[in-house]
Parts: sequence; structure tokens; C-alpha cells
Amino acid sequence: MTTTDYATYIAGLPRVLAAAATVFLDEEGRVLLVEPNYRDGWALPGGTIESDEGETPRQAARRETAEEIGLDLEPGRLLAIDWARSPQRPPIAAYLYDGGILDAARLREIRLQEEELLSWKLVERGSLDRYLPAALGLRVRAALQVLDSGTGTVELEDGRPADGLRPAL
Repeated sequence: MTTTDYATYIAGLPRVLAAAATVFLDEEGRVLLVEPNYRDGWALPGGTIESDEGETPRQAARRETAEEIGLDLEPGRLLAIDWARSPQRPPIAAYLYDGGILDAARLREIRLQEEELLSWKLVERGSLDRYLPAALGLRVRAALQVLDSGTGTVELEDGRPADGLRPAL
């Protein structure tokens, strides 16, 4: 196969988007959410992986956290990977990392990226459904279950376990 043939082959392959986010908790176990200004609903700090520039999911989670909330923190372990489908876009491979517990001093250091975010808040686990779109809510709860149980990374499809088993939420 020539270089031109290979480039044509690559250009014809299906496209997948990729995103990375970080799950931060406070000392009371509440989840840190951010409110984007470009769509309805809340989200975790995170965003698109700049894969064309060689960025990895872990690097994207750190960069997005620094850009969005002003905290340059190394992400912890991978909690969940979700294959998230939508009729409006290609699938997204969404990586969720453990951001650890933010104490009161760290929370005071949060500085929002005003170009993309309106606000942030700490949300009780039982109230996540009021803030997060359905599939993201499932993804976050699955990641929290991994944190609580100490089990390994969970593989999800549209927020649900890929193996068909329902997590104990």
C-alpha cells in the first residue's frame, strides 16, 4: 500500500469523538459540577480531547480542568469509559477520571473560564439527576460507584454497564 493509498484509507474510516472529564468531590461527598453557557444542563469539568495534536485522555482531563476551573491537578485513576451515542453526532468515547477530594481551601481557588462557563456548584449525589443530562448522570453515578466500592474501571455504553449488568446505585 502506498502512502497515498494509506491516507485515502484513513480518511475513509469512521469518525469517533473523544472527551475526558474529572470527578471532584468535596469533603462531604458532593460532586463538583459546572454550568456551560453553550448548552442546557450541567457537566463535569472536562471537554474534547485534542487528539489531532497528540493529546491523550489523561492530558485532556488535566488541561480542561485547568482551563475551566483554574485547578492544575493531575487526574487520578480512570473510573469509567463510556461509548456515548447520539443521532446528532458521531459517538463519543468519554473518559472519567478521579479528581480526588477538594478541601475548602482548594474550592476557594476555583476560577471559572468565563468564555464557556456560567457557574459551578457542589451537588449531593441524590440530586444529580436534576442537573445532569440522562446519559451523563448514569456515567457519573457509575464512576461514583467505582469510587465507593474500590473496584476497577467500568466500561459503559450510553451510561450503562457494557456487560448488561445493572450497577447498584
